[in-house]
Amino acid sequence: MSNATCKYPHVFAPIQVRGAYYKNRLCQSTPGAGGTGDANGHLTQRTLDYFRPQARGGAAVVTVGNCSIDTTECYDEPEQVDLSNDGVIRGLATFVEMCSKYGTIGQVEINHNGALQGNIDGTKAGVTGWGPSAIITEAELVRAKQSNREPIPCHEMSREKIAETVKKFADAAGRCAKAGMKTVQFHGAHGNLLSQFLSPYFNKRTDEYGGSVENRSRFACEVLDAVRAAIGEDVVIEYRMSSEEHEEGFAHFPEILEFVGYIKDKIDILFVSGGLHDTQGKPERMRPMVPPYSYPQMMNVERAGIIKQKYPELLINVVGGIKNPAQAEEIIASGKADFVSFMRALIADPEMPAKYAAGREWEHTPCLRCQCLKIDKQGRFVGPCAVNPMVSFAGEYPELKVPKAPRAKKVAVIGGGPAGIQALKTLLERGHDVTLYEKSPEIGGQVTLAAQPFFKQDIREYLGYLRGFAAHSGAKILTGVEATPEIIKLEGYDALIVAIGAKPLALKIPGIERAKWAPEVAAGDLTDGASVVIIGAGPVGLECAVELGKAGKKVTVLEMAATHGLGMDMSGLGGGDRILAWLDEYGVTVNYNARLTQVDDTTVTYTVGGEAVTLPADAVLLAAGLTTQLDAAREFLSAAPNTDVYFAGDCREVGEIREATRAAFDICREV
Repeated sequence: MSNATCKYPHVFAPIQVRGAYYKNRLCQSTPGAGGTGDANGHLTQRTLDYFRPQARGGAAVVTVGNCSIDTTECYDEPEQVDLSNDGVIRGLATFVEMCSKYGTIGQVEINHNGALQGNIDGTKAGVTGWGPSAIITEAELVRAKQSNREPIPCHEMSREKIAETVKKFADAAGRCAKAGMKTVQFHGAHGNLLSQFLSPYFNKRTDEYGGSVENRSRFACEVLDAVRAAIGEDVVIEYRMSSEEHEEGFAHFPEILEFVGYIKDKIDILFVSGGLHDTQGKPERMRPMVPPYSYPQMMNVERAGIIKQKYPELLINVVGGIKNPAQAEEIIASGKADFVSFMRALIADPEMPAKYAAGREWEHTPCLRCQCLKIDKQGRFVGPCAVNPMVSFAGEYPELKVPKAPRAKKVAVIGGGPAGIQALKTLLERGHDVTLYEKSPEIGGQVTLAAQPFFKQDIREYLGYLRGFAAHSGAKILTGVEATPEIIKLEGYDALIVAIGAKPLALKIPGIERAKWAPEVAAGDLTDGASVVIIGAGPVGLECAVELGKAGKKVTVLEMAATHGLGMDMSGLGGGDRILAWLDEYGVTVNYNARLTQVDDTTVTYTVGGEAVTLPADAVLLAAGLTTQLDAAREFLSAAPNTDVYFAGDCREVGEIREATRAAFDICREV
């Protein structure tokens, strides 16, 4: 497809920058660096396997993130790549060669995390790091309290230490160039050392490196000058920067815009991000950095456009909740950026660029901006991708497809929700003849209901994908048909995947039959000004409360527990803060430790601390959770060969989309 006929001519326009040829304008932004290196800090085969799908899938650039210039003093993730010695060059060269095979540029993000050192337990540097000033970070205050010790300030960098660090940056870039990299990226964003010198929060200096924006830019300028001298004129320098740090006392856009003026002639591409990396002090600082589902998409685009307008000769790359090449086309065509970067979107679908280039948008699996980077309250990393279980098997399935089955079977899938469609996709890849039954008029399952709130744009996109994939799959899709064991048995299927979903949890409360399942009730279904009582303060209940509150209803939520069930995880990526803010904005009342005891025609009664309270309730909505349908699923055990009947998704175990898709994938890759 030529650019003349391509729907995305700006996105798929090649560009030469110094010695680097970019086949298009779509770049893979950096995921976390944990696990990218071995015990010596060298790139591993596991890393090559992880990035191969992105390189193969059509991105112009693939980047290994957060590579340290010296892990003896800047080390904030386990098993980071260490660029401090020549032993790393061989692995980097292998990475470049792998990317080049697909016409993709392989690069690394070069970093020193400075005063943020010590954000993980057991760091090589000990309890404190280096920074422009000897401050005690908020993260260190948290660590000290947890360890029952006095907080320790970071080491203030002397002029000699600054010069030493400048050389380490240049040497690291030189090793990348020796490995054959045509581009290098510097991490001057998210509160790392380069940005710490610019930030008034970190930089309290009174010498030539502190005070004015020009002085606070000096360290970055010295690094970039030394890097250019080390790598020569043929290698591209890309500088990653937070365009806004979103908190009082930190760096804000006007001075950041001035900062760009000091570095613009020393770099080729400015990578525009936002937010801060602080997982212990104030985790919510990370949300603008990796915006969750409740935050706007394309968060940094307007500021990128202002930078581009002020410095038109500078190439701009922008990231932040950008979902697909259609959005990228709009951004580039409007002159707000020259490149667009994706991180989670290319985890969800590494083949996204290739699919859009070929006009197969329907096949693109959209990111939900949910939990692939989530860290729970126990400090555990939560994965895998909700919509792409394949990402956990990159080494096993390098072509992003499961292998064909030894024998094609006639298989039925019952249910058209996330588990059912994932089962359909995997079974078709295996070469089976598949029929899908969905009793509702349309594909989607619980996602159809989850997509209703105004802020659930990502879920609506995913619902569109489920329906689009089913329609284009070539399988036999029977909507509005309720499968029964008798019907299935008559068709003579070799295997059967039952993915009939869950049902609302039934409460044994007098009068509860008046209540409706909360997600089924849109704001327009209730009388204006109606008083609504919602039972349950999990995501379903509170999202419904936001929607109804925004529509002008008087909403009260009753919750048995002492707190809500929103995603407020340690990484700050849960997005629950925005939901809570909306509850306040729309006047929603949430009563905790409240046990429902009675539902009448116009009221509900609940108890708090043994005292009964009665509320007016024109409508009562249930959001107390879901329960499996295992009994109904087990009725299908005799409808096909017993050992080839499988249960997937919520009908087996109630969970989130990622559990449903993973269960379906695990089953069907073996059918």
